[in-house]
Amino acid sequence: MSYTIRKALLAEADIIHHIGNAAYYATYSDILSREQIVFMLNRSYTPDAIRDTMSGGQDFYLLWEGEEAVGFIAIQVKDKCLLRIEKLYLLASCQGKGYGAALIQFAAEEARKRRVDTLELNVNRGNKAYYFYLKQGFEVVQEIDIPYFGFILDDYVMQKKI
Repeated sequence: MSYTIRKALLAEADIIHHIGNAAYYATYSDILSREQIVFMLNRSYTPDAIRDTMSGGQDFYLLWEGEEAVGFIAIQVKDKCLLRIEKLYLLASCQGKGYGAALIQFAAEEARKRRVDTLELNVNRGNKAYYFYLKQGFEVVQEIDIPYFGFILDDYVMQKKI
């Protein structure tokens, strides 16, 4: 399949909201409580929250399969030496098509443009995407439990040199 990746506009926050909600339930229903999923979506994936995040320095990019947006990545430079992948989600129907790897490669290209040599992300320790990130060359650099509004985010911090 052919795809394109391009920077998301503030006006496209509704598209990111739709993909984020669909992907979040598909990804986390077996890992997190329904209460935590609803909280996380209401906190971070409403159109207003997405626009605020975009205005706050995270760059969102949409992956398009033809005329349909099927995934997104949000990146941000941290500490002048890391490019953080803050979010990366695909619709479940589009997983296994190489789009996740394409988004990782896109992030690596953006890091090079910004003169950054390390990609970093957090992944929930129960998320099967952990194995995908290992295949993409990421390594666990820290295991962390983050208190978050009455919930615990049990993550791996993973990095990849580029």
